[in-house]
Amino acid sequence: MSMIGAIWGVGGIVLVFAVAIYRLASRAAQIFSYDLEWYHWAALVISIVLTAYAEGYRGFQKRFSPRTAARARYLRDHPTLLRVAAAPFFCFGYFQATRRRKIGAWGLTIGIVLLVGLVRLLPQPWRGIVDAGVVVGLTWGTISLVVFSIQALTAPTFAVSPEVVEAVATQA
Repeated sequence: MSMIGAIWGVGGIVLVFAVAIYRLASRAAQIFSYDLEWYHWAALVISIVLTAYAEGYRGFQKRFSPRTAARARYLRDHPTLLRVAAAPFFCFGYFQATRRRKIGAWGLTIGIVLLVGLVRLLPQPWRGIVDAGVVVGLTWGTISLVVFSIQALTAPTFAVSPEVVEAVATQA
């Protein structure tokens, strides 16, 4: 049950990201049906580079992915019925997390929902340009999540705090 819960936790998050990548990639590909000007191409390159760095590298690879993998490892080592049943939510940090982690998880979710709503208002090709950057960032993030999760679930140690309330209480 413990390894199944950890895999379900990471797998559920990866599935959500994969669906988003698939949906956004089709919208991003639509920009190539337009006669793009030089400034569209420049915006596309800037969108991809900035989003790869800010979302993929700094957001996912440096923060989200290691923490999520650490929470999956904690779930593997400390399974409960609730954690296993709601493993993707546990791994994301929505519950049984430090106050800071919960605020971060919920804030990130609300921010993403708001940004998605705003980007939907953009006309093509601008929407596709933004979506192309997001696809690159999400793809980078999904790959980093899988790599960190494999490390966390197979290595003897994983030096990232899961920021679980019980783990913090026992460390003090």
